[in-house]
Amino acid sequence: MSEIIDVAKRLMLGRPMNSDRLGHTLLPKRLALPVFASDALSSVAYAPDEIVLTMALAGVTAVTISPWVGLAVIIVLLVVVASYRQNVRAYPSGGGDYEVVSTNLGQGAGVSVASALLVDYVLTVAVSISAGAQYASSAIPWFRGHETWVAIAVVLFLMVMNLRGVKESGRFFAVPVYLFMIAVGLIAVFGAFQAFTGSLGQAPSADFLVVPDAAFDQGLVGLGGAILVARAFASGCAALTGVEAISNGVPSFQRPKSRNAATTLLLLGVISAAMLATIVTLAVATNVRYVEEPARQLTQADGSAVPASYEQHPVLSQLAEVVFAQAPWMFIGISAITGLILVLAANTAFNGFPVLGSILARDGYLPRQMHTRGDRLAFSNGIMTLAVGAIILIVAFDAQVTSLIQLYIVGVFISFTLSQLAMVKHWNSRLRVAADPQARRSMRRSRVVNAVGFVMTGTVLIVVLVTKFLHGAWITLLVMAVVFAVMRGIRRHYDSVSDELELGEDIASARALPSRVHAIVLVSKIHKPTMRALSYARATRPNTLEAVTVGVDGDDGEELLAQWEALDVPVPLRVLSSPYREITRPVLSYVRSIRRQSPRDLVVVYVPEYVVGHWWEQFLHNQSAMRLKSRLLFTPGVVISAVPWQLSSSRTVGIEHTHFAQSGQPRAMDE
Repeated sequence: MSEIIDVAKRLMLGRPMNSDRLGHTLLPKRLALPVFASDALSSVAYAPDEIVLTMALAGVTAVTISPWVGLAVIIVLLVVVASYRQNVRAYPSGGGDYEVVSTNLGQGAGVSVASALLVDYVLTVAVSISAGAQYASSAIPWFRGHETWVAIAVVLFLMVMNLRGVKESGRFFAVPVYLFMIAVGLIAVFGAFQAFTGSLGQAPSADFLVVPDAAFDQGLVGLGGAILVARAFASGCAALTGVEAISNGVPSFQRPKSRNAATTLLLLGVISAAMLATIVTLAVATNVRYVEEPARQLTQADGSAVPASYEQHPVLSQLAEVVFAQAPWMFIGISAITGLILVLAANTAFNGFPVLGSILARDGYLPRQMHTRGDRLAFSNGIMTLAVGAIILIVAFDAQVTSLIQLYIVGVFISFTLSQLAMVKHWNSRLRVAADPQARRSMRRSRVVNAVGFVMTGTVLIVVLVTKFLHGAWITLLVMAVVFAVMRGIRRHYDSVSDELELGEDIASARALPSRVHAIVLVSKIHKPTMRALSYARATRPNTLEAVTVGVDGDDGEELLAQWEALDVPVPLRVLSSPYREITRPVLSYVRSIRRQSPRDLVVVYVPEYVVGHWWEQFLHNQSAMRLKSRLLFTPGVVISAVPWQLSSSRTVGIEHTHFAQSGQPRAMDE
């Protein structure tokens, strides 16, 4: 069974990589852009949808101001990109917002940011893949109604690809990301040309009328209208998600790391802004209708309901259908590429989450297994944890983007805001000690950029909390609080264990040897494993040595004692009575009695065990030994020594393992 698992693992993940090949996994800019920026680039595929969808609640007229909402989102995007370019230069170690905030605002604030980012990474995977499944169903009718299962399958696929290693997954994902940029670029160029020449058509949904929500039947009037615009802006700010991933992934860039990361951030900002502006502007120009519930919010020109067969396509798909009306295959291709890039956008989180988890584990806020690299030099445990969390969300929300998006971006804007505040404090600290005038001017410019970023992201955070709290943001805040409490609890546990194990003033007693060593060999019957255990125990030359058996049945105990004496075994055998036919309790009582009589003595219990070759054999052997060992582990001053006896079924497995190790394919196991 173990060999079958090994073969399957090698087929999926590839050959193990030696630790000295870690440098070969570093990414050039052409691969770093699709790996770390695919989330932010692809979010422009669903951020316009959320703007148009939200504004449609107030009717068609309200939708026409969507480009201005998009412009506000673009301004925030460019400010955040400029701010994070300062972050990656000042803190290139890969800790990202967590390191920046912890260093300048304290560990409590740092853990708050870390909990926000961890939750947001999980949401990134769930939202991106769910959106991708929706686009895929536009191009492939068979997927309709099965989006949840498609999304789960894709999460598992991404998990396997990332377990193979960052650079290999980067090569795989680069082509779709660049194809997506080309596709949106073609829509922008051809759409602008058609608009300039007056040949731009109308969206397939343009003939429908939008029924305003009852609360906005007067349009964008009064406080309600302002709140609706703010809510559309907050939903559109989903386009900013993923910007912070580059600051977490700086160690994965080729040298010079900081400069390459800053350049990648600049490219990300320019491309994302251009794409978002194009999609929102063309959506209004072609009169795209996109609503949350088409059957209720859309009607035909005569007031009748939309046809039951009507399938609402996402905004970008509708634009592709208009711009390339003479080439229907382009619509299918662009929809498929968009669905694919949305799916692959989750790869940003698959790179950011494990790195952040590793740093948190190093600092004692997550289990230390998260800091361990797998045999492909990826943080395997973090990758699998992210996949499980995303699948839970996808199933819970049935892969509905509109529902998931309400939970989104709260965490990322908390990290944005605290990070920029921390950077302002960072530059203040540096300016107090800097003497070079040129360096001081550079620091002041950077401080201004981060200060503007703090004000901007803080304002957006307030808008997001006000407009999204009752629509689902409270769930995100609750989960973040739980994650925060769990991480602080893990840190307290590690700290208490460290304090407990610290030598301190007890170093002399720690070096002291036990007064005497009392060895006990557990005996169930006289056979080869028992004799081997006796030989091992005698070889250690303890002060006292005895064999112990439990007389569950009086006759069995006497018979065993008679055999023992007949064989003239040079070790005394003690029979413990067990009127209630127990084995564990009499042995525990006897061992503890020795400890009570001589607290400074060491008791070593030798337990004969069978080594089996098949998993099902484990259920047939060693059960009593396992129970005894699990109880003896909690007894101070007692050491358990398992003495193995290899059954014939284990020998074949041992030979195969030896051959496997000698074939140049070392076995590696994650913690």
